[in-house]
Amino acid sequence: MFKQLRNKFLILNLVIISIMMLAAFASIYIINYNNVRRDINMEMNRLLDFNRKMDIGPRGPNLGSGPFNSDLGKDFSQGPSRSFTLIIDNGNNIVNSFSVFDMTDEFFNLAKEKAMTSKKNSGIFKFQDYYWEFKIAPSPDGSFYRIAFLDVTTRYNDLINLIYTFSAVALVTLVVIFIISRFFANKAIEPIKEAFHKHKQFIADASHELKTPLAVINTNADALLLNGEDTINNQSKWVYYIKSEVERMSKLTNDLLYLAQVDNSEVTLVHTDFDLSQTVEEVMLTMEAVIFEKDRLLDYTIEPELIIKGNSAQVKQVVMILLDNALKYSNPKGKISLSLSKYNSKAILTLSNTGEGIPKEHLSQIFNRFYRVDKSRSKNSGGYGLGLSIAKTIVEQHKGKIWAKSIENQLTTFTVELPRVVNSGQGGNA
Repeated sequence: MFKQLRNKFLILNLVIISIMMLAAFASIYIINYNNVRRDINMEMNRLLDFNRKMDIGPRGPNLGSGPFNSDLGKDFSQGPSRSFTLIIDNGNNIVNSFSVFDMTDEFFNLAKEKAMTSKKNSGIFKFQDYYWEFKIAPSPDGSFYRIAFLDVTTRYNDLINLIYTFSAVALVTLVVIFIISRFFANKAIEPIKEAFHKHKQFIADASHELKTPLAVINTNADALLLNGEDTINNQSKWVYYIKSEVERMSKLTNDLLYLAQVDNSEVTLVHTDFDLSQTVEEVMLTMEAVIFEKDRLLDYTIEPELIIKGNSAQVKQVVMILLDNALKYSNPKGKISLSLSKYNSKAILTLSNTGEGIPKEHLSQIFNRFYRVDKSRSKNSGGYGLGLSIAKTIVEQHKGKIWAKSIENQLTTFTVELPRVVNSGQGGNA
């Protein structure tokens, strides 16, 4: 599938570039062709105008009398191409000719025949690998015709060479562009491949996580049915098991719904200025009793009056997720430390806990959905591996950053960086 998608990108890219090159080369060729035609027409007209001054007398040019003198012949012989002019009477006989180059009568007659049999006033013919263009102009009284011939071989060869050059350049360019396009096409589909595989993994993980509580609910429901004549009080443990799994499923489906909405850009946060210090302190006060009950030592330092622009409820959720994560993975009688301060107009929240830590190879993946370093332990603690993913999503919606560092069997630290601190006061301890 991805190979086909890449090939479509390549083909589309090559087609577009080929059309653009064809249009560019065609424009350049047409401009050059029109310039060549204009030069040829100007020179042909110059030939005819120049030779109107030639006397009609004995065969051969009269260079010594009248306006057609040797100086004019000398000037014309310095032109860019070979040329000659024939004077033809109404009987199609050559009565005069002019050429500053050595031309035979046989060639003059052949040229005359080519021009007269074309039945056109102008045209081109090829003789001995040379291209000759001609133009016929009758005299004012209609008693004879002037036929100007011009060697245009060089000009036509230049046009042909231009076509060959364009073809070679186009071929080399397309090969180079194909190689470059293939490289960038592979790069372009990498995020698509990654998103596709993540989507498949997300569905598989979600199905697996839903499957377990459903199995528990089904088993407990069967136990209730087997004891249908017993009282509810005697069977309450099965009901509590079902209720517990329903609550876990409800939390899971809410998290999945939130992540799905974020992926589809359906969640629009209302950002206002709020006191981040007060928000964090409220969370700490809420969790303080739970942390004490779990036999953990809590230590926190909060710089007061850190005002940021964002969504207070969502930021509070991030702090709750990180505190809950620290509580789950800290060791008994371990220490949980929180610090909030301002640094270069940014709010820096750090939360550390002692414990087993996170292996280095897992640090880059802990923010992935459903990812858990110790799945069995996470399951016992009621986690699904979505909390850190949701925290990262919220932080990124606030244009912030979140990352983790860990020393195995010692300490794990999560750091959240939130921008746009509006105002701050003096530091304090709690």
